[in-house]
Amino acid sequence: MPFLTATDRYIFRLTIMPMSAVFIIAASLLVLDKMLKLFDFVASEGGPVSVVFQMLAGLLPEYASVAIPLGLMLGILLAFRKLATSSELDVMRAVGLGYNRLLRVPYLITIALMALNLFVVGYLQPLSRYYYEQLQFELRSGALGASIKVGEFTTLKDRMALRIEKSSDEGRQLIGIFARVANAKGQVLSISAREGRFLALRNNPDTIILRLVDGQILQDSPGTTPRVLSFSRHDLPIDLPAIEKFRQRGKDRESVLPELLRIGWGGKAPVELRNASRASLNYRLVEVAIMIFLPLLAVSLAVPPKRSTSSLGVFVSIVMVTVYHKVCEYGQGVAAAGRGDPLLIQWGPFVVFAAIILWMYWRIAYVPGGQPIGALEKFAETIGKRLRSLFGRRDASRPA
Repeated sequence: MPFLTATDRYIFRLTIMPMSAVFIIAASLLVLDKMLKLFDFVASEGGPVSVVFQMLAGLLPEYASVAIPLGLMLGILLAFRKLATSSELDVMRAVGLGYNRLLRVPYLITIALMALNLFVVGYLQPLSRYYYEQLQFELRSGALGASIKVGEFTTLKDRMALRIEKSSDEGRQLIGIFARVANAKGQVLSISAREGRFLALRNNPDTIILRLVDGQILQDSPGTTPRVLSFSRHDLPIDLPAIEKFRQRGKDRESVLPELLRIGWGGKAPVELRNASRASLNYRLVEVAIMIFLPLLAVSLAVPPKRSTSSLGVFVSIVMVTVYHKVCEYGQGVAAAGRGDPLLIQWGPFVVFAAIILWMYWRIAYVPGGQPIGALEKFAETIGKRLRSLFGRRDASRPA
């Protein structure tokens, strides 16, 4: 007898498509929400557009840790909902396929996604968080290309002021350039050019060349008559300002799992750092561990009452997973502040949530006619009828 039957392959096809769609939609919504804020931030700091996409790439692992459990649950829920509303689930159960047997493929997918999510939250997410913070730091205090703002005067080395009217080609081509350079002898050069671009020097990384095209130089020296010189090309050396090095990776959110274990239980770190490391470790573990119960939650909420096509279970499932995620986030903050034991604060809600899911699954799988959200279904149906009757009376009272 093959391990995966035709029924298993059918459930796999029903699950994988909505699961993939939820992954893509959830990640896209989270990215789009952050993208607008990053565009404003990068524009205010004078950085190139490409930095926005680099920062978004650094946030993808964090969004994936949220999208993976949500996609898993909704993929299984929508698959079993389709089976239930088309009466295929009744046929499968009539031939002896119980819920435990039908969940074989969903649990294979769950185990694979748990391993993936553990890698994401344990290793990939901390490193990408550090990369994101580094990009933010470089935008605020970093390279020249990200510190010269278009349309504003920028002071470099206290003896040079530079203004660029506009730029194109993501900052590579500069148009409408004005520079004022003063030296130790009191000579002042006022330079204007139609366009220009920055060039790096291989043998001197602390200096770059601003190559100017089609412009004029006004030389003004003390005790002499100012001179005006025209040029077709002029190279202006610019000493880069000293850039402070970014800090080493070390925050609790930027530590991988072995580092959290070493810091949290090593006994050498300060108390505040130990609390933060323990809170972060337990938070990541409970976020992964709860995934083992999501197939049971999905099945419990997927099957509507007989002669009903209500989608209330989809809404309830999203609310439950979101609330659990926020409770865990809050617990991490409380535990990191040292106001409680991380084990109790993080794993307490996990036990409560798991117990609720097990009760719901027991009702749907082993109690004849059991419906975990039957009361909610009846309440929603009653509210719907009252709203329809209310709006129906209003439409009837309107003059023809």
